[in-house]
Amino acid sequence: MSLGAYILYFILLMIIPLWAQLKVKTTYSKYSKVATSSSLTGAQVARKILDENGLFDVHIEEVKGTLTDHYDPRSKVVRLSTGNYHGHSMAASAVAAHEVGHAIQDAESYAFLNFRTALVPLASFGSNSAFIIIFAGIILNSMNLVLLGIIFMSFAVLFQLVTLPVEFNASSRAMDQLVMTGIITNSEERETKKVLNAAALTYVAAALVAVAELLRFILMFLANRD
Repeated sequence: MSLGAYILYFILLMIIPLWAQLKVKTTYSKYSKVATSSSLTGAQVARKILDENGLFDVHIEEVKGTLTDHYDPRSKVVRLSTGNYHGHSMAASAVAAHEVGHAIQDAESYAFLNFRTALVPLASFGSNSAFIIIFAGIILNSMNLVLLGIIFMSFAVLFQLVTLPVEFNASSRAMDQLVMTGIITNSEERETKKVLNAAALTYVAAALVAVAELLRFILMFLANRD
């Protein structure tokens, strides 16, 4: 790969995630100022959807930060950032419903969620050690080490890819629940989808970058294995 191609490659690796993050922040900022017709807070939205699905044992907690929302399957807790926990906006409702979507996945033993959970140890080790092993292989001129690093990296990349159906499915569930429970009206669906779609971009961007990096090292390995 030429120097110009390398420069273009690394520029793209930086631009794609930055663009996705900017899209999320601008969309979230816009719709965090637009109240839903139901005027429910994010915490109330989460509780309503959980109860409608019989998940009375799943709790809701406030967590510090912005867009730090997540579902903890070990503790059975939906954690909402302060703005979304107390907010009455479309953004707050969308995010809260999305995280509850993960709780519903967990309750139904959604296959991709279970697969992603099983991948966590290998993916975590791969993301932390793959680059070190690969560069050690390059320095020591050991293609076996490089291959080992690529294998570990592949687990981290697989985790990113499996995350996509998990997140898209949670967003689909969120939309269904928001409409079915009457939290949003039909006229509010389009705006709510914009929030969920913008958030999904971050996962798509992360997956693209991960796949690109893996392919780069695979091509390097193939070119130097002899």
